[in-house]
Amino acid sequence: MKNKFIIGRYLPLDSMIHNLDPRAKLSFVFFYIILVFFCHNFAMYGWMLLILLILMYCSKIKLFYLLKGLTPILFFLIFTFLMHLFLTKGGTVLFQWKFISIETGGIIEGIYICCRLMFIMMISTIMTLTTSPIALTDAFDKILAPLRYVKIPVQQLSMMMSIALRFIPTLMEELDKIILAQKSRGSEISSGTIGQRIKAFIPLLIPLFISAFQRAEDLAIAMEVRGYDVKAKRTSYRKLKWHWKDTLLIFLLIPIAVVLFALKNIGV
Repeated sequence: MKNKFIIGRYLPLDSMIHNLDPRAKLSFVFFYIILVFFCHNFAMYGWMLLILLILMYCSKIKLFYLLKGLTPILFFLIFTFLMHLFLTKGGTVLFQWKFISIETGGIIEGIYICCRLMFIMMISTIMTLTTSPIALTDAFDKILAPLRYVKIPVQQLSMMMSIALRFIPTLMEELDKIILAQKSRGSEISSGTIGQRIKAFIPLLIPLFISAFQRAEDLAIAMEVRGYDVKAKRTSYRKLKWHWKDTLLIFLLIPIAVVLFALKNIGV
């Protein structure tokens, strides 16, 4: 389980994307996600997929590795597609049985929404794979620094985000240990029907939640012992440096958006 789940994990590679300023990457991802929500035909989704493939090539991340790491959200994507398949109406009726009907509008809308969610997860995962949690926290703190003037606790939010990102791989490792412990006791988790597998995963949640709360309590005690003060004004040991390539990354959003809206009236 822990080897398959890559969300929140960092790969310390030497690539063009790794060497970019985390503020530039965070801004690019934010505007990329906004542009994804404007896609409403296959040509536009194809263009955004091409951008993803280019980013993966520049970051030395293999497509198979990325898709394999996102398999835990496959059930959510299938559920989303089925919801649109049976509830979204429009277009030609392909199947009709009593009150259940499948129409082309539901199929197309389901594909669009699944692609949208998949692209958002992929671009976010590329960012976390190429940016350390500490650098990402610093970028988040610097970008949202103006919000301090309206009494928004930016430093506390950055700390919460950093802890959450660090907890994801830890909880996946803990879940892997619980699964191995259950299998050693004869529990059938990786076999049987989908319903049986879901039912077998329910007993895993209680020890996982207990472990998560215990780790959170240990972390809180450790921070308190070290004198962590929420209201203290902090300085940064790591200095972020903005280079010309970071500016170029932001300006690349302009041609990406121009081509995207040029494809607006092309395709389905």
